[in-house]
Amino acid sequence: MTDQAPAPYAGPQRVLSGVQPTGDLHLGNYLGALVKFVRLQHEVPTFIFVADLHAITEWQDPARLKDQVREITAAFLAVGLDPKLATIFPQSAVPEHAELAWVLNCVARIGWLDRMTQFKDKAGKHKERASVGLYAYPVLQAADILLYKATHVPVGEDQRQHLELTRDIAQKFNHDFAAPGFFPLPDALTQGPGARVMSLRDGSVKMSKSDPSDNSRINLTDDADAILQKVRKARTDAEVLPEKLEDLAGRAEAQNLVGIYAALSGQTAQQVLHEFAGQGFGAFKPKLADLAVAVMGPIGAEMRRLLADPAEIDRILADGAGRARAIAAPTMAEVRKIVGFWAG
Repeated sequence: MTDQAPAPYAGPQRVLSGVQPTGDLHLGNYLGALVKFVRLQHEVPTFIFVADLHAITEWQDPARLKDQVREITAAFLAVGLDPKLATIFPQSAVPEHAELAWVLNCVARIGWLDRMTQFKDKAGKHKERASVGLYAYPVLQAADILLYKATHVPVGEDQRQHLELTRDIAQKFNHDFAAPGFFPLPDALTQGPGARVMSLRDGSVKMSKSDPSDNSRINLTDDADAILQKVRKARTDAEVLPEKLEDLAGRAEAQNLVGIYAALSGQTAQQVLHEFAGQGFGAFKPKLADLAVAVMGPIGAEMRRLLADPAEIDRILADGAGRARAIAAPTMAEVRKIVGFWAG
């Protein structure tokens, strides 16, 4: 990269994020991302997409993919995203994502992608068997963001490296094509307290929809009985809860359950300890289970109601895709002109 300071971006503020339609969304997704989306839609133009192009970097059953897109959309709506406020759409319905990704593939450098740790983690020891799409998907991520000239992106720690790549690609495009300030250099919106929810079976790893154990997570679609059973079976230790937060150090599972209670109740972890200090998990878990059912139960019920009317979900997605293309198409037209493509 050059040492020259990038020209400032003078366009509007926008937020963008996407969720892959693979596996069930869970409590970690809800506390770490979805509640933030709901808040942001009232503060700044917000674009939330179902990342079906990203999903096929690993093989997906075509018969299931469309249903999975609807399920993610139902989750968005059930937690409180309002399609009149936020633009909700399927990534594949806006072909400019793929078109811009090709242009940015020609801007990004192989060395940059070689440093992406997520590819190494997902490909494992047999990277030669991984798809080219899995290797290049950080560039598609950059296209997702830059297509809408998004200025802010909610990210967890595992995605910060990809956002830095997006900034590098944007800066190089602006420099190489003498288009200062054309693409913004997007900033991260960190996920904040309660965002890092860990597995109910292992407090050292994040709650994940790819974990083979369904008991490791609370899915948004779980009913009250399932939530109660999963909290009851959650791994803990034999010690009582302390009065001070620092005394939870080294107790990963205890920290996780206290953090979940805090996030669901709108308290700090220290406030939770004030309430439950000296009590064991035999007393704490039933209270946590009741709270989780109270918060998560209505979300699952609303998802089931929405999924019973797929035509309405499809209508919302089609409307969102139209609104997204109204932003994406002019951006791509500008890119074509800047790059020098034939315009007819």
